[in-house]
Amino acid sequence: MKLESSTLIGDIIDKYPFILRYMPKISPIFEKLQDPEMREQMGKIATLEMVSQMGGIEVHDLIGALRNEIERVTGEKVEGELSDGEEASKEKLESLKSIILDLHSGKTVEEVKEKFLALATEVDSTEIARMEQELIDGGLPEEEIKKLCDVHVEVFKESLDKKEELGVPPGHPVHTFMKENEVLDGLLAALSGLIREIKEGKTTFDEKKANIEKLIDSISKMDLHYLRKENQLFPLLEKHQVSGPSQVMWALHDDIRGMIKEARMKLEMKNFEQLSDHLDRMEKTMKDMIYKEEKVLFPMSLDTLSEDEWKTVRRGEEEIGYAWIKPDEGWDAGDDMIEPLSSTQSIGKLRLDEGYLTLEQLNHMLKNLPIDISFVDADNKVAYYSATDERIFPRSPAVIGREVKKCHPPKSVHVVEKILSEFKAGNKDVAEFWIQLQGKFIHIRYFAVRNGEGEFLGTLEVSQDVTKIRELEGNKRLLDWEDE
Repeated sequence: MKLESSTLIGDIIDKYPFILRYMPKISPIFEKLQDPEMREQMGKIATLEMVSQMGGIEVHDLIGALRNEIERVTGEKVEGELSDGEEASKEKLESLKSIILDLHSGKTVEEVKEKFLALATEVDSTEIARMEQELIDGGLPEEEIKKLCDVHVEVFKESLDKKEELGVPPGHPVHTFMKENEVLDGLLAALSGLIREIKEGKTTFDEKKANIEKLIDSISKMDLHYLRKENQLFPLLEKHQVSGPSQVMWALHDDIRGMIKEARMKLEMKNFEQLSDHLDRMEKTMKDMIYKEEKVLFPMSLDTLSEDEWKTVRRGEEEIGYAWIKPDEGWDAGDDMIEPLSSTQSIGKLRLDEGYLTLEQLNHMLKNLPIDISFVDADNKVAYYSATDERIFPRSPAVIGREVKKCHPPKSVHVVEKILSEFKAGNKDVAEFWIQLQGKFIHIRYFAVRNGEGEFLGTLEVSQDVTKIRELEGNKRLLDWEDE
């Protein structure tokens, strides 16, 4: 569906029912559409131009808001009339893309810099993100975008440097990211200072080797910063169809991880010249990442994500952890659960602590785990077992609802009862055993299952054949399906 001034509001609501709930966010006057009779009458005759007049807003702004909401919820690309500002922005974006493609074809930074400065005196971080996204969508490989990323920043640096500092409250995820960047900057400066002292002959490599090692170890904690970006920030940006910048940055994160690993290797080789050159490159790469975050990624993210989405980011940070610091007090993420999916994505699914699954997905997910699972409820009755194709211990549907002690031979009933009583009393949480059965090494574990308030819900039994796992050695990093 193309959204135009002449499009009927009723046709839009029929195709996208969630728009009815969204309309009052554009203007309170649209609450009237919640009345079925009013909606039926207006839906047949009211065009978007008429609706915009009723709400006291420009029709292009209304079309833009509806288009963005439809794309956000459904992922569909919706055509619509562009306002004069949008048209100008599109032209500017095409010009920015042409600059990067010029670089890709071999032109120098100085040549394209002239073209850029002639185009505009300012560039928005969101426009850079959109440009990278469209280049990837247009077929330019992400690896090529990554190679050009430093050049992007160099070309746009003069404009980006004019941007005001980000004003985010203490405790906000962006504030925490920036605090970590300050610490990293200090650690990199300290490492650079040590290397400079050795080069100037003020000290020796042997005397400072331990200090260099400590600084590299401390710098490596930046990985937690990158993990929070990759697992907290990037997924939410992708829900807004912004994946290009995050894909490029993730690749650069991996480059930095590799550089830290290589720095440790060169340190052990005790070749100071090679180590020094490598650390210079690592420092530049990490400082460039700080710049890209604070001048491109964070401003664009603040423009893109809602307050509720930032609260989702904040709530997930603790599980991953922080590099060196903790968030400041101030910004409140609240305690309310934030819906991770749109209403259309969650229909017909079970709400779990982290996400939604259909019953079919949940059932087959459990069946495909490489372990046997059984669950005994708080009344000691067997409530569930995973019907895997090759079970370690036999089970049949007749066991459901049976007292668990009757599922075991008399000689082991006392052990079962002891485990259950200790779990119920809260004295123990885990019991484990391992046995050798028909040439296999079987690991059996029992877990007390409790809710958030500590109430005992039942016992989970997990059995796994770990024979082949115990034989694993070294590393396997490549897919070898072809060899099979």
